[in-house]
Amino acid sequence: MAVLRKQVMQLDDEPAELVHSYYPVDIARGTPLAEKRRIKGGTPRALSDLGFIPQEFVDQVSTRPPTSDEFVVLELPPDISIMRTFRVVYAEGRRPIEATIMVKAGHMYELQYHQVVNPTSL
Repeated sequence: MAVLRKQVMQLDDEPAELVHSYYPVDIARGTPLAEKRRIKGGTPRALSDLGFIPQEFVDQVSTRPPTSDEFVVLELPPDISIMRTFRVVYAEGRRPIEATIMVKAGHMYELQYHQVVNPTSL
């Protein structure tokens, strides 16, 4: 079982992203993660305050046409795709502590990746 948090994020006062985050019930029950309000410092802070420090995350990113609900909520222009990110956040021992689906208005976002390569491993 999981606790679900739903949010519509704004960018320049426009809806830009739908966020659905799932937390294990044993972590989230009775905490700000289970409440329908903004969390000061965000969910990473709330998780850390509970002793579950995010150490790693894995993202899967894809694009697709929006569903009719996504089209309406995000107020998308015609013929705009969405960018979907599925993220799993892990704590110590690679315990999953959060799974999030982020649906972003494709015309409002750009991805950038940065990876540091250990020069001694080359």
